[in-house]
Amino acid sequence: MSIKDTQALIEDMMQRLYEDDSFLPEESGQTRKQFFQSSTEILTTSDKIIKSSIRVSRDNREIERIPAYRVQHNNIAGFYKGGIRFSELVSEEEVENLAVLMTLKNALHELPYGGAKGGVLVQPKDYSVRELNMISKKYVQRFTTDIGPTHDIPAPDMGTNEQTMDWMTGEYKTINPGRNYLGAFTGKSVANGGAKGRREATGRGVYHSYEWLVDDWARGHTKEESIPEGPHRMQAAHLRKLVEKADKKEPIRIAVQGFGNVGSVAAEMAYHSQRLLHCVTAVSDHGVTLYHREGLDIPSLVSYQHTHHQLPSTEEELQEAGVEAEIFRPEHIVTMDVNVLIFAAVEDQVLDHNKEEVKADVLVEGANAPIDGAADRWLHENGKVVIPDILANAGGVLVSYLEWKQDRITQLFTEEEVLADMERQMEQSCEKVFGSYFGEGLSSIRNTCYIEALKRLFTLLYRHGKLF
Repeated sequence: MSIKDTQALIEDMMQRLYEDDSFLPEESGQTRKQFFQSSTEILTTSDKIIKSSIRVSRDNREIERIPAYRVQHNNIAGFYKGGIRFSELVSEEEVENLAVLMTLKNALHELPYGGAKGGVLVQPKDYSVRELNMISKKYVQRFTTDIGPTHDIPAPDMGTNEQTMDWMTGEYKTINPGRNYLGAFTGKSVANGGAKGRREATGRGVYHSYEWLVDDWARGHTKEESIPEGPHRMQAAHLRKLVEKADKKEPIRIAVQGFGNVGSVAAEMAYHSQRLLHCVTAVSDHGVTLYHREGLDIPSLVSYQHTHHQLPSTEEELQEAGVEAEIFRPEHIVTMDVNVLIFAAVEDQVLDHNKEEVKADVLVEGANAPIDGAADRWLHENGKVVIPDILANAGGVLVSYLEWKQDRITQLFTEEEVLADMERQMEQSCEKVFGSYFGEGLSSIRNTCYIEALKRLFTLLYRHGKLF
């Protein structure tokens, strides 16, 4: 979804809340209308868009100017929070859209954070470790007055990792001597104050949202007579089919697009699941889709990816990995004949031109905005179950909140405590969304997520007196 899609959806959902007399019943008439107009204007615009050029000395001694961004969308719920991505796809519009989604995500999961996002226009594989170190430090130098543990707290995103956050934390400490620095960034290494389990948290949360929906929620909430006719009933039927497969010990066919921190973890969890039997038939990265009808050897692919930083893409590389698979183009995975498709790569993977070719009945948005607005509406109308990004991929920010807390109280949480807390919060959010969606017959799962998030944001704006 683009920033225009996201803004249009916010406007639509705010209009629905305005027309719902049970929401904010104490206000009516022109005053009520004014409050909703004000809140819509606030939530469809960003507080601050910061742009800069990072000047970096390359290893060949050339000087390169690299565009860099930090967008702070809204902080009514708490300090700005959002990742920094290093990608050749970074643009101001993309970063702003991701910042808006962070505001909604944090509100949906009732975290004390607002939304922000950062980006640097680089392809990390084209830069040496020294050059990436310099880019990371220069980013902090450029944006240091706009970030900090009680203002705006960045984290890793696409193309960045705990090493990037460690470098940035070190530079922040150098620039701000005597100030609290550990909480300025999350997603750090454990040795540098990071939370145990943070690297795997997003992938685990993505998988857990799907597994909980099928193996916990769908068992008791998808009886046909209790579900509204139309898309809701078709979606319930798809979920019941997966439950029946699980009960018969038949494998659920699953595909995972993207094989980085999110996708590889989600694929491993599906492969090793004790609750649902899976056949992970396809995985992909930027260079290849690998397919095997009887299921891929996910542990061997994870091992290969850790060594080579990509999936095997030739017969020789498959032999080196010890994996049997057919090789297809990267985009082929979107139209694979599977039951479940997990998106863990980049935006805009299902668009108007390929939406009707999607065969999976359940789609999980581990990536941000992989389905555009028109395609999302079509998938919904045709009974596909889409677990939206702001619901499914919040595991990372949930664990980041624990990391931020432990840095403030200097108490290290165990990995078991971290992951258990993350899964508990994911389940509470999923229960809220799917209970409202199926129970009240709301217009789509994504719209339900937005409405729940916007209720919280509107209430805070109203209580803080920001709508006059």
